[in-house]
Amino acid sequence: MKHLLSPLDMNVDELENLLDLAKDISLDPKKYSHYCDGKKLATLFYEPSTRTRLSFEAAMLNLGGSVLGFSSADSSSAAKGESVSDTIRVISCYADICAMRHPKEGAPMVAASKSGIPVINAGDGGHQHPTQTLTDLMTIRELKGSLDNFTIGLCGDLKFGRTVHSLINSLIRYKNVKFILISPKELRVPDYIRDDVLKGNNIEFEEVEKLEDVMPQLDILYMTRVQKERFFSEDEYVRMKNFYILDKSKMEMAKPDMYVLHPLPRVNEISVEVDDDPRAAYFKQAQYGVYVRMALILTLLGLN
Repeated sequence: MKHLLSPLDMNVDELENLLDLAKDISLDPKKYSHYCDGKKLATLFYEPSTRTRLSFEAAMLNLGGSVLGFSSADSSSAAKGESVSDTIRVISCYADICAMRHPKEGAPMVAASKSGIPVINAGDGGHQHPTQTLTDLMTIRELKGSLDNFTIGLCGDLKFGRTVHSLINSLIRYKNVKFILISPKELRVPDYIRDDVLKGNNIEFEEVEKLEDVMPQLDILYMTRVQKERFFSEDEYVRMKNFYILDKSKMEMAKPDMYVLHPLPRVNEISVEVDDDPRAAYFKQAQYGVYVRMALILTLLGLN
């Protein structure tokens, strides 16, 4: 049985097959509308989510399947003290596949070790967010035509941003991808990403504090929000949250074919005036997320 706990659970060839399937779905979604007839997806969300949970639900419904689950730990037996291991054993009796989001790093891995059905990690703490990474990869491939030979700027909260950590881990497997890491000193990428992942694989990267200094170099700008829920201090969060705001004046410095991505939700790090710029791709990215999750469900259930 296959699970998806990390973006690295798929090799490059498997990833290409998945993205090819997602592209085919995007071109003719109705063709796939009965592939999961009679199948059930369980969404076990111990942490709040809008886009990820609803995109999983939309994906399964688009495939003809049905959905059951909970949207917060408070509305599950976790509130009574039930362990993740026990929950997944029970859910395995009810559903065919499961998507789990949990605030504790490694919880989906624990679930997978006890599960009778495929488990998809829908985000675990500040650790991994593999389906967002698959979405990001599809978006970049669709916009730029390839996952090789480009410069990506990752901007904002690079310390706690699990989407950033997962994306870096995935993109280092492609040719000639350069990383520009844009953050205040307090929110730089963790040492293990810098030393083990980037330096350890001889990947070209630089760390800067000012977005303006590097805008003209970028082919992709990946904005992230400063995540209030990851901070221990309200004062520290308030000091950091307005550090980067992408607006029209900054976009004027960028290449005409530089695209802006964001995993959403945004707070104020991208001004709404940027939404009408044809290079703003974050809502298109959200749509690709449904196609990717449809492809992933089919792949893990062996229905493609």
